Amino acid sequence: MKFTRSNHLRRRAHQIIPGGCHTYAKGDDQYPELSPGFIVRGKGSHVFDVDGNEFIEYGMGLRAVTLGHGYERVADAASKAMYEGINFLRPSLLELEYAEELLDVVPGAEMVKFGKHGSDATTAALKLARAYTGREMVAIPAQQPFLSVDDWFIGSTAMPGGIPESQRALTVKFDYNDLNSLESLFEAYPGSIACVIMEAAKEDDPDDNYLQSVKDLCHKYGALFVIDEMITGFRWDIGGAQKYYNIDPDLSTFGKAMANGFSVSALMGKRDIMNLGGLNHNRERVFLMSTTHGAETHALAAARETLRVYKELDVIGELWQKGAILRDGIQAIIDELRLNEFFELNGKDCCLVFGTRDQDRQRSQPFRTLFMQETIKRGLLMPSLIVSYAHTESDLKYTIEMIGEALVVYKKALGEGISKYLIGRSVAPVFRPYNSV
Repeated sequence: MKFTRSNHLRRRAHQIIPGGCHTYAKGDDQYPELSPGFIVRGKGSHVFDVDGNEFIEYGMGLRAVTLGHGYERVADAASKAMYEGINFLRPSLLELEYAEELLDVVPGAEMVKFGKHGSDATTAALKLARAYTGREMVAIPAQQPFLSVDDWFIGSTAMPGGIPESQRALTVKFDYNDLNSLESLFEAYPGSIACVIMEAAKEDDPDDNYLQSVKDLCHKYGALFVIDEMITGFRWDIGGAQKYYNIDPDLSTFGKAMANGFSVSALMGKRDIMNLGGLNHNRERVFLMSTTHGAETHALAAARETLRVYKELDVIGELWQKGAILRDGIQAIIDELRLNEFFELNGKDCCLVFGTRDQDRQRSQPFRTLFMQETIKRGLLMPSLIVSYAHTESDLKYTIEMIGEALVVYKKALGEGISKYLIGRSVAPVFRPYNSV
């Protein structure tokens, strides 16, 4: 497999685009040197790069493409809407119709506001919480790596360049599944924390009654409870993790899989909170998710059609079933090769990820790079193991076989040294203060 044109285009891209792309998770530093640099098209679960190489893709556009690339019902709905006009001086009827359909599947949500990406929604949730409570601070789990591109979150990471210390100081962290660590924050900053924003789950389930206990703590100390459903929404359940875990947040935020890759996000929540961004109250007004392109008709049409497909077909069930096939097949190989302490599967079947460890059983980016290098050689583009509705039985069978071959190389590298097998530099964490690691 050759990447001649990709390598040429990489040099051009880095001259005019900081980082060579527009999403850090898609950057060259996240992939081995022997990898496709640019994708030209996709169909179903397969993508094709500029050199003509074909790959089965996992993760599907950073979890945004759940039904598959080029899914015709969604593409047709978007196309039809585009020909009827994308943006008007007044709201489109579609904004109301889709809002009603979406609220119907998310339990407890009473109002909704649309945006273009997840950070629109999570930052709007924080703004609402600050206005509602009269407080400034936000508490987030230390173990959850991404909640927003905005200052309140990025300032808390290892990559806070350009963010004032005054903003960074307003975000504090607690440990997921540790109620005492959260309560200690409320006690350390009395009357200051506006809300807790968190994913309901990442790789591990919440402890019994943990989410309800977090909500109870928030309300005890006068804060709001916000669930980020960017990953769990339309994947754990059509109603999100809040339905899966039977928890009723004050606010919740959705994006990614809402529209099968089209740019749509949503902030949903209780009427008395959401209404601060509306016209029917006498409190100070909140400027809430008001953007020129926030409710473009083609994106909302795609989102509505995606929702209807979810209702008509067992999309969620398929994601869980296909993920289970993948997990069982890969785990059997791990067991056979005795790699249990070196290569691991984590997360729900509908949202599988892998972890790599070196000879000392320590988490290893070089071994992650080697595994990705070897799977790319075999036609798999997989920074994760996350399936879509479009992945076929033959896709999964081939994937398991090729992962088996890649893990044989992985085991050899454990015994003989990774330098013998890894070509080029290692991948690196997105969040790092300097490019050198």
